[in-house]
Amino acid sequence: MRARPLLGAIAGIALGLSGPLAAAARDQIRIVGSSTVYPFATVVAEELGRATSFKTPIIESTGTGGGLKLFCAGAGVDTPDITNASRRIKKSELDLCASHGVSAITEIKIGYDGIVLANSKKSPQMQLTLRQLFLALAKQVPAPNGDLIQNPHKTWKDVDASLPALPIEVLGPPPTSGTRDAFNELALEGGCNTFPDLKALAARDKSRYQAVCQSVREDGAYVEAGENDNLIVQKLVANPNAVGVFGFSFLDQNADVIQGASVGGVAPSFDAIAGGAYPVSRALYFYVKNAHVGSIPGMREYLAEFTSEQAIGDYGYLAERGLIPAPEAEREQARADAQHLAPLVLAVEP
Repeated sequence: MRARPLLGAIAGIALGLSGPLAAAARDQIRIVGSSTVYPFATVVAEELGRATSFKTPIIESTGTGGGLKLFCAGAGVDTPDITNASRRIKKSELDLCASHGVSAITEIKIGYDGIVLANSKKSPQMQLTLRQLFLALAKQVPAPNGDLIQNPHKTWKDVDASLPALPIEVLGPPPTSGTRDAFNELALEGGCNTFPDLKALAARDKSRYQAVCQSVREDGAYVEAGENDNLIVQKLVANPNAVGVFGFSFLDQNADVIQGASVGGVAPSFDAIAGGAYPVSRALYFYVKNAHVGSIPGMREYLAEFTSEQAIGDYGYLAERGLIPAPEAEREQARADAQHLAPLVLAVEP
C-alpha cells in the first residue's frame, strides 16, 4: 500500500468533475483522515488492489479534523475522494463542505472502537476511573472549597492515594484528531460529570461547561504526540513511566509490549467494547464525496469491499485487526448507504 502526501493543489482551486475528464486526470482513489481508521482502510485498499484491476488507493493519515478540512476543500480531482473519521462530522464541517461546493456526502459507519490508556508491560497495570482521569488531565479541577483552580497534580498519587507515585506523563493525539475529540468527550467530560456542581453547569452555561469539562491541561503533563499512534506505542516501550492514549486496535496489535488500563473496573477488550461495558468507546466512519463516484475508477468497488461481511462482519478480516463490528442491522445499513450513496441529511451536533 502506497502512502504519500497529497498534492499541494488540494488547498488550491478545485477542478470541476465530469466522468471522462476526471477518469483521464486521475485513475487512483485518494483517501485522507483518521489515524485510527487508517489501518482498517489500508487493509481494504490492499484487498482492492490485490483482487481487482484497480490501483491500490493512496491513503494519508492526517487526523479526522485535518482530513475533513482537505475533503471539504472542493469537488474536483485535486481533492480527496474519501475521508476517514473517528468521530461524526460536525455541522461546521458540513457547512465548510457546502461553501466549497461539496453538497452530496454519504456517511458510512464501519464499526466501533475503544479509546484505551496503555503503558509498558514493564510497569504495573493501571486501574483508573473517569473521575481520576479528569483530575489527572483536565486544565482546571475543583479545589476542596469547590472553586476551580489550575490543575496542581504532578503525580498519579496526587490524584488518588491508590495510584502509583509516578509523574503524570500522558502521550496522546493533537486537537485535529477524532480520538482526541472522543477522549475529551467520553473520558474527561465523563469524569467531570462525577462532580455534581460541574454537571449542573451544563444547564446554566453550556459553553462554560464544555470549556471546563473538555479542556486538557497545557503544562506538559499531556504531550501531543502527533497522529502516528504507532510512534506513541514505541515511546511507551522506551519510557515505562508514560501512558498513551489511542484506539483499541493499536493495543490489540501490540499486546506483547504494552497493556491497557482498566477504566471503571472494566479492562479494554474486544468483548467489553462490543458489549458496551467499556466506558470509553465510539463509532468509526468514513465520508464519501458522491460527485467522485463514477468518475474516479474503483470507487464503487472500494465502498462495496469496505462494507462487505468479509471485511466488517463478526468474523471479517477487519475484526482480526481490532475493529469492533457493528450490530448486523447497522452493517446492513452501511451496505445500503454505500450502494445507494444516501446523502447525509441528518442533523448533527455543532
